[in-house]
Amino acid sequence: MNVFIITAISADGFIARDSHHPAVWTSKEDKKRFVELTKRAGVIVMGLNTFKTLQKPLKDRLNIVYSANKDIGMVADNLEVTSMDPKDLIESLDKRGFKEVAICGGSQIYTTFMKTGLVGSLYLTIEPILFGKGMNIFNDSLDEKNQNSGTGGQILELISSQTTPTGTILLEYKVK
Repeated sequence: MNVFIITAISADGFIARDSHHPAVWTSKEDKKRFVELTKRAGVIVMGLNTFKTLQKPLKDRLNIVYSANKDIGMVADNLEVTSMDPKDLIESLDKRGFKEVAICGGSQIYTTFMKTGLVGSLYLTIEPILFGKGMNIFNDSLDEKNQNSGTGGQILELISSQTTPTGTILLEYKVK
């Protein structure tokens, strides 16, 4: 199962100004990439606050929302609410025939999935905008020990990079 994180960040490193900030600030290139990759995956996973910024499930994808409360005020055929352990969720999706899963935010969900060791790649868009303060991609340290360097943190390998005419940078990393 290919589990990947997909997110956009400001040039000063934030995914949003706060937990209610919708991603309307991202470029058309980022939006195009997001749609292509998440539709290819067929399933997206996000936290409740991220889902609320969307206001409705994204079409042509199974939308899985993490929430302790099963009643999130919306019902749709392509919407599921869960509080499952991430490993159990991925195993369940694999049994249902999914081959890829897009982890779409926010910070708590990115951190939880990254810490499980399930994430194989990261699609990161850096947008030419500054927020000054805001939400980081991860809300806790990723203290996995790297055997080669002995340092904490998660090591990434750059797979591809592209700069658009408007200054947006599209990056793809493999998680080592």
